[in-house]
Amino acid sequence: MKQRPERSFISAQQVADLAGVSRSAVSRTFTEGASVSDATRKRVLQAAEKLGYHVNHLARGLMNDRSNIVCIVTADIDAPYHGQFIEALTRQLQAVGKVAMIVNASGGSGIESAMRLTLQYRADASIVLSGQPDRQIIENCISNGQSVIVVNRDETVAGTKNINVSNRASAREAFHMLHRVGCTNLAVVTSTVGTPSLLARERAFVEEAQRAGLDVPVVRIGSTSYESGAAAARQLFCRTSRPDGAFCVTDLLACGFMDVAREEFDISIPQELCVVGFDNIMQSGWAAYDLTTFRQPIEDIAAYMVSLVDGDTGDVGEQPKRFLTEPVWRKSVRPK
Repeated sequence: MKQRPERSFISAQQVADLAGVSRSAVSRTFTEGASVSDATRKRVLQAAEKLGYHVNHLARGLMNDRSNIVCIVTADIDAPYHGQFIEALTRQLQAVGKVAMIVNASGGSGIESAMRLTLQYRADASIVLSGQPDRQIIENCISNGQSVIVVNRDETVAGTKNINVSNRASAREAFHMLHRVGCTNLAVVTSTVGTPSLLARERAFVEEAQRAGLDVPVVRIGSTSYESGAAAARQLFCRTSRPDGAFCVTDLLACGFMDVAREEFDISIPQELCVVGFDNIMQSGWAAYDLTTFRQPIEDIAAYMVSLVDGDTGDVGEQPKRFLTEPVWRKSVRPK
């Protein structure tokens, strides 16, 4: 059988030998701000291009006790909102020379296993988008010199940097969006996942409705998916008293909910049913949905996370940094 050739990277020493310079001259050439003559720099760059040499930033970082790796710990990677957020965050991290590593927290031991991986790869920072890591493993990460940034989590662990979105305020506004246009038979559509952000939206909407004297049923089904939104619609519209307004705690739930309401129950949106979502995913703007929703400031949140990783914000303390959402009015809610 044909043997596979051994793979090896071009070394800095090979570049030095071809350029006729020392190994340290190659290192200085590829170190920003280091002193090296123009003639030497030119010879090194020509040799590097000829050999196809690339600097091993990982090895260089580890020599300085910095890996430049930032782990993004998340589940539901295939969900549209997560995709949008990860795109913005990885783009901004790479722009400042950081290596973004996605760690999937779905299945198995989930978040605990994911956080252990961040330690094994000596990540400089971990950004936890999904799950509530155990206090002990967070403390272990911090004691190993890792920055831990936690998003939309109830429990605050000393040393973490916390970011929240205005989930409760947005849910209260969602109630008034529907109530102002005459919707009185309302419902909340959510999942059984029970993350702090989803629970905050659900509870705030129900509390605001109760203050207005309205009882609101909450339908919790499965994962936070299109299919769960569709199943919720089937459950609600098989009842004698059908809702005339619904708050879906994510846009993806809302898309499934709206499709079933129209296609299987012949309900007109927004004439007979008004729907409000949350996240402003790309699909919410499609003509098929035209969904009124709430936009999270993804680029601003990502930029703030990058500043935390870079240490540009000073001592931010343990109080969460709060970002406000913005209502996006479309045609799933009728005019007042």
